[in-house]
Amino acid sequence: MNRLFGKGKPKEPGPSITDCISSVDTRAEGVEKKINALENDLRKFRDQMSKMREGPAKNAVKAKALRVLKQKKMYESQLENLRGQSFNMEQANFAHQTLKDTHTTVVAMKDGMKQMKKEFKKINIEEIDDVQDELADMMDDANEIQEALGRNYNTPEVDEDELAAELDALGDEIALDDDNSYLDDVLKAPAAPDTKPEANEPNKNKDGIQVDEFGLPQIPSHN
Repeated sequence: MNRLFGKGKPKEPGPSITDCISSVDTRAEGVEKKINALENDLRKFRDQMSKMREGPAKNAVKAKALRVLKQKKMYESQLENLRGQSFNMEQANFAHQTLKDTHTTVVAMKDGMKQMKKEFKKINIEEIDDVQDELADMMDDANEIQEALGRNYNTPEVDEDELAAELDALGDEIALDDDNSYLDDVLKAPAAPDTKPEANEPNKNKDGIQVDEFGLPQIPSHN
C-alpha cells in the first residue's frame, strides 16, 4: 500500500511553549518600540503647538497629534495583551516544569528505595549482634590482659584493719609533733643560778669543824 500511494510525511513537532513565549516577547518588544517613536512625535507636536497662535495651522498640528495619540493608545493595548499572553504562558510553562521535576523526583525516590531494599537484604541483624558480642568479649579479654601485665609480685599480704590502725597512730604522732605547748612551761621556769650553793658556804665535817678541800681542819686566820 505504501508503494502504491506513497508514505505520508511524518508530522513535524509543533512549537514548544518556550518558543511561543519567545515569539510573543519579540512581538511585544516591536510594539514597545513603536510606542516610544509615537511618544517622540507627540512631544514634537506639543512643543510646536506651544509656540503657535490659535488658528487653522495650530488646529492642523493638533489633529495630527490626536491621530498619533490614538495610535499610541492602540499599541499600548496590544502591548498589554502580549505581555499578558507571555505571562500566562510562563505560568503554564512553570507548572509544566514543576510537574516534570516532581515526576523525576518520584522516580528517583522509587529507584532509591529499590536500591535500599537490595542493600538491606545483604545485611543480617543477627550477624551484627554477634559481631557486637565478639567485640565486647575481646574488650573484656584486653582488660584482663592489662590487669595481668600490671600485677605486682612479692607483695606481702597486709591486714586492712592493721593498716587503718597504723594510719590513725601516724596521725596522732603528727599531731604531737606539731604541738609546741610544752615550750610555755620551759619559758616560765626560773633561771638557773650562776654559782653553785657550795661556793658561798664553807666546807664542814660531821663535827661542824670547817675543813679545806682535802678534809683537813682549817686553821683560822688572824687579821
